[in-house]
Amino acid sequence: MTQEPFNWDPPARYNFARDEIGRLAAERPHVRALLWTDAAGTVIDRSFAELAGHAARAAAVLADAGVKRGDTVLILLSREIEWWELMLGCLALGAIASPGTIQLSAKDIAYRRDAAQATCVIAGGDIAARVEAALAGQPVGLIHIGGPRDGWRDYGAEKQAAAPLTEIADTAFDEDALCYFTSGTTGQPKMTIHGHGYALAHRITGRYWLDLQPGDLHWNLSDTGWAKAAWSSLFAPWLMGAAIFVNHAPGFDPAATLDLLARFPITTLCAPPTAYRMFVRADLAGRAFPALRHCVSAGEPLNPEVIDLWKTATGLDIHDGYGQTETVLLCCNRPGASRIGAMGRPAPGIELAVIDETGTAAPPGTEGDVALRAGDARPPGLFTGYRGEPERTASVFRDGWYLTGDRAIVDEDGFFWFVGRADDVILSAGYRIGPFEVESALFEHPAVAESAVVASPDPTRGEVVKAFVVLAAGHSGSDALAAELQNHVKATTAPYKYPRKIEFVASLPKTVSGKIRRKELREQEWAKAEA
Repeated sequence: MTQEPFNWDPPARYNFARDEIGRLAAERPHVRALLWTDAAGTVIDRSFAELAGHAARAAAVLADAGVKRGDTVLILLSREIEWWELMLGCLALGAIASPGTIQLSAKDIAYRRDAAQATCVIAGGDIAARVEAALAGQPVGLIHIGGPRDGWRDYGAEKQAAAPLTEIADTAFDEDALCYFTSGTTGQPKMTIHGHGYALAHRITGRYWLDLQPGDLHWNLSDTGWAKAAWSSLFAPWLMGAAIFVNHAPGFDPAATLDLLARFPITTLCAPPTAYRMFVRADLAGRAFPALRHCVSAGEPLNPEVIDLWKTATGLDIHDGYGQTETVLLCCNRPGASRIGAMGRPAPGIELAVIDETGTAAPPGTEGDVALRAGDARPPGLFTGYRGEPERTASVFRDGWYLTGDRAIVDEDGFFWFVGRADDVILSAGYRIGPFEVESALFEHPAVAESAVVASPDPTRGEVVKAFVVLAAGHSGSDALAAELQNHVKATTAPYKYPRKIEFVASLPKTVSGKIRRKELREQEWAKAEA
C-alpha cells in the first residue's frame, strides 16, 4: 500500500481568523461562506467578507468585556449563528475558546468555569439561568445571546455599536487556542488543549475525508459543544474554501433533516451513526437529494447494514472516519479506497498502527491498541496536553506512541477494523468479544432500531454479552422476540458472541456527540450484581 505524500511544514505563527478567513475575505469577498437556517424558516446567507466583518465585531465585543489574549471563554451555545462569530472572535483575540453544550447542568458549568479559570461566559436563554445559578457572585463576565438580560451584556446591541477589531493577535502555532472538556473513565472531565495550529491540521480532514473544494456546501449535524464541530462545522470546510450549511432547530427530526437535504444545494453530509440509522428506518422511497455527492460518518463505527441500506436508497456510499477530541482525522474510508465496516486506512500525514504491549506494530489480524506515532516531531493536530494534569497526559503516551484507548485489528491491505474501546471489550469464558460486531448483527434484524452491547457479570463465565435494544416502530418486546434476536445473532456472527441477556429499552444513554455511553450501562449491570 502506497501512501500519498502530505506536506506538513507548520509555520511558527498562525491564526485561523487572519490567515484563512482574512485571506478568503480578501480573495473571494462575495463567495458564500455560511448558509444558516432555523426552524422558523429564517435563511441567512453570508459571504466570506461578511463573515470576517461579523467576526471582527464579535472580537471587539469580547475585548470590551475585558477578555484578553490567553483568557478562557466558555461558549455555551447551540447552533445560533453567533457561535461562528464568537469562535472566530476568540481566535482573533488570542483568547481560548471552550465550547460546551447547552445540556450542561449548573454543576457542570461551575466545574468548567473553575477548572478552566474562565473569565467570560457566553450563553443564550436556554442555559442562562443555569449559568446564573452556577456562577452567582463570581467575578465572571457574562454575555447574553438573544436580547437584553439583567446582569448580562447584550451581545446583539453591543456588536451593532462596536467598531470592528482591526488587529488580529499574531499567535504562535502552539499557543493555546481551544479547550475541550472530555469525559474519562474515572474522575471529572479532563481539559483537552489544542494550539492554533490545530485548525491548519484539519486540511487533512477537509481534503482526504470530507472531500471538499470551493463551491461545496457542507452540512455537519454535530452539536457545537463537541469537538467534531471544530472539525467539520468550522475549520475543515473553510480551509478548503467551501461553504458551511447550518440548521438551528430543537432536537433532531430525521424527516425534517431529509427535507432540508432535498431543498438546499448541500453537496456533502457528515452525520453520526445514530442519524443514519434513523434515516434508513424512515421512508426514503421517492426522496431525491440532487446536489448531494459525498457522505461521511464519525463518532463510532457505522453498521455495514446501514451503509448498504443508505446506498440502496440514495446511490451514495457512507465513508466512515476515525479520530478523537485529541486529534484531527486519523483514518478513513475514501472514494476508491473504501471497505464497508472498516475504520479505513490512515490519512496522509498520519502514522497510525495497531501495537502490542511493547510498542511494536502487531501483525495483520492481531488485536491491539490503536496508536499514533508521536516521536520528536508532533503529529499534525495532536493535542498539546490535558491542562493541569501532566501525569494523565503522560499516561496516554508509550514508547513514542499516543494511545487512543481504542482496540482494533489491521488486515493485510492496511484497513483498520474496530473492536471497541479498551474498557468496552467483553471477556466471556476466555473469548474476547467486541460490542460493535454484535450491535451490527442485531441491527440487521428489522425489529431493531438501535442497540448497545456491554459486559454483564456471570458467576460461571465471568462476563456475558448483554444487549440493550431499542425497537423499531411497530414492534414490542417479548421473550419470543428476545429468543428470535439471539438466534439471529448466532446465525449472523460467531455463535459465542450472541447476547445471553437482552433488555428492551425506550432509549440509550448518549453523549452530546451521539456516542452510546456503554460505560454507564455496564456500570449499572455490575452495580446490580453487587447490590
